[in-house]
Amino acid sequence: MSGHDLNGFAAWHVPDGVAARYVDGVLPEPDCWSVERHVEDCASCAVRVSGAARAGAAGPVLADVRAVLLAEVRAPEPVRVPGARRLGRLWWSVGPALRGPWLIALFVVAAGAVALAYGTGSGAAGPLLLALAPLVPLAGVALSFGRHADPLHEIAASTPAGGLRLLLVRTLGVLAVSLPLLTAAGLLLPGPHGPGPGPAAWLLPGLALTLAALALGGYVGCRAATGTVGAGWAAAVAVPTATTPRGLSVRLAEQLSLYFDGPAAQASWAAALVACAALIAVRRSAYDHLETM
Repeated sequence: MSGHDLNGFAAWHVPDGVAARYVDGVLPEPDCWSVERHVEDCASCAVRVSGAARAGAAGPVLADVRAVLLAEVRAPEPVRVPGARRLGRLWWSVGPALRGPWLIALFVVAAGAVALAYGTGSGAAGPLLLALAPLVPLAGVALSFGRHADPLHEIAASTPAGGLRLLLVRTLGVLAVSLPLLTAAGLLLPGPHGPGPGPAAWLLPGLALTLAALALGGYVGCRAATGTVGAGWAAAVAVPTATTPRGLSVRLAEQLSLYFDGPAAQASWAAALVACAALIAVRRSAYDHLETM
């Protein structure tokens, strides 16, 4: 085919032989340019060249590519469950505690107290549950925040949603699970055999101790703070109980009554809660890079 044959695009079209030679790669380069320029404006010749390509050696490969592309185009859109993405973000936000052994330990404490009360008939189950209840959220917070608990802590804490906001979200997740469950377990226990605080008397003290740990965490880190507050509470309960010469359950119930019962005791816990919350608010910038070094 000569260059003269390709002049005058209005009257000329690509013959079958030229299309076949173009597809096989044996057409001279100047003629290839003319064919490519012509098929840009001529649909019938573009179809002829395409047919020659499908009929040539590259036909099977082109057929496979065409099938894959058509399958992608015709594939139905994935079904998006409403709120699935939001639930995924929430599941990540609540932290490792609700996805790990702490949640199992929470159920063990609650179920163990009920089993002890009804299995042995002992009146010690109620006081023991009340003594342990404030420690459970502290353990959950310790396991929810910090590089020791979360492999992605440094990345999460450096985001706009990190720092104090992330710490509070994970603390709320721990409290939202532990407070109702432990209180329900206390309500399921049989009536006390003697004087002692009610099953919900620990709620305000438990919240105050949790906020105290968060406030102290702004200085020493989350794990050290929860350990310090938890050890302080355990000592405040265990030491006076161990030095009182009476039955364990009676001594424990009386000691907890001093801490929990009465308007004065609850008002003191409320004041401590407000003071800790104010300290956290004042020092909120201290949590921006907490435990990231």
